[in-house]
Amino acid sequence: MEYEGILLGMGNPLLDISAVVDQEFLDKYDVQLNNAILAEEKHVPMYDEMSSKFKVEYIAGGATQNSIRIAQWMLQIPGATSYMGSIGKDKYGEEMKKNAKDAGINVHYYEDDKPTGTCAVCVLGGERSLIANLSAANCYKPDHLKKPENWALVEKAKYYYMAGFFLTVSPESIMLVAEHAHANNKVFATNLSAPFICEFFKDVQLKVLPYCDYVFGNETEARTFSKVHGWDTDNVEEIALKISQLPKASETRKRIAVITQGADPVVVAENGKVQLLPVTPLPKEKLIDTNGAGDAFVGGFLAQLILGKPVEESVRAGCYAANVVIQRSGCTVPEKPDYK
Repeated sequence: MEYEGILLGMGNPLLDISAVVDQEFLDKYDVQLNNAILAEEKHVPMYDEMSSKFKVEYIAGGATQNSIRIAQWMLQIPGATSYMGSIGKDKYGEEMKKNAKDAGINVHYYEDDKPTGTCAVCVLGGERSLIANLSAANCYKPDHLKKPENWALVEKAKYYYMAGFFLTVSPESIMLVAEHAHANNKVFATNLSAPFICEFFKDVQLKVLPYCDYVFGNETEARTFSKVHGWDTDNVEEIALKISQLPKASETRKRIAVITQGADPVVVAENGKVQLLPVTPLPKEKLIDTNGAGDAFVGGFLAQLILGKPVEESVRAGCYAANVVIQRSGCTVPEKPDYK
């Protein structure tokens, strides 16, 4: 099996500005824990205030980029993964390039004149809230994807992953890759990503879903998806089943829906059946922050999927990766995994 460039991710590369904050700060900027939103005018001052008021860490992030980095780490095969997205021509952009290169990912960034996108990660009591200021990340264009040296990454890959957040930036790019995957019998995966994606980007999300072989999400996103589509159920198992049974462009593979529920079992719906797979419990005192937990889960899952492992094994690896990440600040990992 040729592993070079086997997994390609596309998304919004963001520099995480992460800090443990207080409730007063969250209230001031009207921020809810365990949520992800796009920054509005009222959020603009929060980035500077965070760095002046709290101890901040800068970590290369962005949902898809996190998942690709974790998959690369789990695989330990140099150059197995590639990634595209848009960054600025600034020090944050340079930092992002260095970080990706150190992680062993083959990145082809589009470089825009706007500053590199940032994401405020507010942590309180181990829970996180994300406020993304996309900036340069919002400027990705299909023209970059169509360049021969970039489209070559698409041709080479056999697995694709794009979180729902990229729907807000370049649905056209997503569709180009999704259609390529469909025409060449390759595997395409996505993520519900956040309640606001399910609510306000419902139409583009529905356009992409027929091409998706795997759909990831957490229980909050799944329930929002259900509500938006008028399914009249809050039962995560039922919702996962319904997502897995939505119309599909190709019947070669049945869609698999994988919904995480924090410390509760992972719901896997496939072929009209639902499995509940346990997660490895973590004592509360070991939890540092949940930022990147869902991204890490996907990364661990995809690494095993690429190696041809069954879905139960992929979930186990996803839980392992998520467990490592929640015991550290941001979506970061030790040098090598000790996954058995």
